[in-house]
Amino acid sequence: MKKLFLFLSVVTMFSVQQAKADEGMWTMYNLPYAVYEQMKAEGFDMPYDALYQGEGALKGCVVNFSGYCSGVVVSPDGLVFTNHHCGFESIRSHSTVEHDYMLNGFIAKSYEEELPNENMYVSFMIDQRDITDQLQAIAAKNGIADNAWDSLIDSVQTVMNDSVKNIDKTYHLEIDAFYEGNKYYATTYQMFTDLRLVFAIPKSMGKFGGETDNWMWPRQTCDFSVFRIYADPETNGPAAYSEKNVPYHPKRYAQVSMQGYKEGDFAMTVGYPGSTSRYLSSYGIQEMRDAENSVRAQVRGVKQEIMKRHMDASEAVRIKYDSKYAQSSNYWKNSIGMNKCIDSVGIVQLKQQHEARIRAYQDSTGFLKGKLDLDELGKQYKSRFEATRAMNYFFETFYRSNELVTRALKINTQQVEVQGPADNPKKQYCVFKDNSNEWDAPLDKEVLAALLKNYRDNVPAEYVPEFYNIIDQKFKGNYKKYVDYLYKKSVLMKSGKKLYFNKKGFEKDPGVDMGIDLMSQIALMYISVNEASEKITEQEKMLCAAKLRMEEDMPHYSDANFTMRLSYGQVGGYLLNGSPSGYYTTAESLLAKMKRSNENEEYFAEPVMHDLFSKTNYEPYTDKTTGKMQLCFLTNNDITGGNSGSPMFNGKGELIGLAFDGNWDSLSSDIFFDTKLARCIGVDIRFVLYLIDRWGHSDRLMREINAK
Repeated sequence: MKKLFLFLSVVTMFSVQQAKADEGMWTMYNLPYAVYEQMKAEGFDMPYDALYQGEGALKGCVVNFSGYCSGVVVSPDGLVFTNHHCGFESIRSHSTVEHDYMLNGFIAKSYEEELPNENMYVSFMIDQRDITDQLQAIAAKNGIADNAWDSLIDSVQTVMNDSVKNIDKTYHLEIDAFYEGNKYYATTYQMFTDLRLVFAIPKSMGKFGGETDNWMWPRQTCDFSVFRIYADPETNGPAAYSEKNVPYHPKRYAQVSMQGYKEGDFAMTVGYPGSTSRYLSSYGIQEMRDAENSVRAQVRGVKQEIMKRHMDASEAVRIKYDSKYAQSSNYWKNSIGMNKCIDSVGIVQLKQQHEARIRAYQDSTGFLKGKLDLDELGKQYKSRFEATRAMNYFFETFYRSNELVTRALKINTQQVEVQGPADNPKKQYCVFKDNSNEWDAPLDKEVLAALLKNYRDNVPAEYVPEFYNIIDQKFKGNYKKYVDYLYKKSVLMKSGKKLYFNKKGFEKDPGVDMGIDLMSQIALMYISVNEASEKITEQEKMLCAAKLRMEEDMPHYSDANFTMRLSYGQVGGYLLNGSPSGYYTTAESLLAKMKRSNENEEYFAEPVMHDLFSKTNYEPYTDKTTGKMQLCFLTNNDITGGNSGSPMFNGKGELIGLAFDGNWDSLSSDIFFDTKLARCIGVDIRFVLYLIDRWGHSDRLMREINAK
């Protein structure tokens, strides 16, 4: 059985060892039995029901990690493995110049030393089901039009959420669109918010290779961090942070395996992939390439150069911005790589060929004739292109780029706490707390000045906010002077000072005024693209429906939407620049890069790391087949953002690694899975254990994990 491949008719399956490239991000509750049979044929050795059904199902050990990553529970006391870059902000937030856990790592030697984290959580998926027919029946009965479905879903979600809370008050339910809105699933979760940092290795290893090696193979990054879930001592259920909470005892945890893998072995990844667009039309891909990816790469390139310069000059600044820089640069490089793949693979042309097949299918069957109109779809994309490109410049320039604009937008979108008497609006105010430990004024100001100029240089005049007139008239086009003026005069930047909403001076504050102009500009942009966007959404939905009908004899998976998915395949490499890539890396390759740190600072590692990876004997962590200490490995599992920290299982459901990246040729996978080249990169669980043991000397964690 060949699973869905978006361009099956024009792309040939291939890998170095003739292994199948098993594309797919499959929902587990309704996993097609034909897919399960193929998994068994490739080495999966668990019953069908062991994946999803019952308290002991494998899904029970996989978690949504804080809404942006995945993780896996690995002990009866709630220990969670995820990636180092997923724990990055937690590690950074606990770091100071005196106790730099980012630089030096962190080891909790007891439960009491484990560090709590604000705004972090893990969620377990309890249940999932298709409610499409139920929603359609309600819509038909009440005469609800397609454009009112968002309101319908909100109402149904509220009712269903109340229902699951009657079962367990710690549950919550979410309704998500699948197959471009042709299906809707309801998923029940249980969220634990008392999540504590347990173990982190130095950044030199957790981010080894930095941006040089990001999205590249070969890799030697030990990308992991360790957290623990804490629970109510009486119920073993979720509870807000309290010193009285105790380690959570899960119904299911993953057995960590020391047995390793060999080329061709079955490998399965389970996690929460964030977003893919593999049903997207050729017109949508062109817009993504030229109005989104190109913009993101250009703006972040400007911002990151300034950030890096300031971070290199000050340890205190580096600690504040390490996480921000990593988040920014990750998708900066992703955007560059995706555009390269779009062009080198010819994805737009492949999509156009596929769309020609759909046109022919429409002509021969009449399916959606008069409704799905690909020419109209192209026309609508063209009509919104310039505005969409400008909007992406707007978001990249003004959102999450610096503290002043962040505060200006918060106060103009009512994302601040209103203080003062509820019955007297004139005395209501807000106060921005001192968060100077999170940002640096010289860096912040230089970034804003540079991005203000960059924005105007790259968008049409009609999309430039009104406050640019102040820059021209009052400051003669000098962006630096304007930014200095904002920081000096705006109450927004006076931490602890009251800013009254209904006093005359409110809108005259230059920071507030800037925020008002920004909100007005983005509102105009939304209006200019709204009509086209609604038509595009409906046409893309029908295009997906036509594909599903045309290929109804084949199982299809939906695009990723940060719900739990399963991907499977085999361990194995690919052809890299015409030569076999190899499917694992070794301690020797890590040491060789470390010795090149004078050429590239991103290969720096402390002397202790040089010593740890200069051994001749790594027992019991040596691979039994190769005799090597293996560090990272490749599979042809499907991966995208959100999969970071996903457990990688062998055919017995045992943990052999953590997914943390894709190779350069996988960067187009959000829209196209290249069977020949796309690979998932995982950190070998034995590499993880080696550092917990030999660097961390954490006997208590080793006993708790109890690897077999």
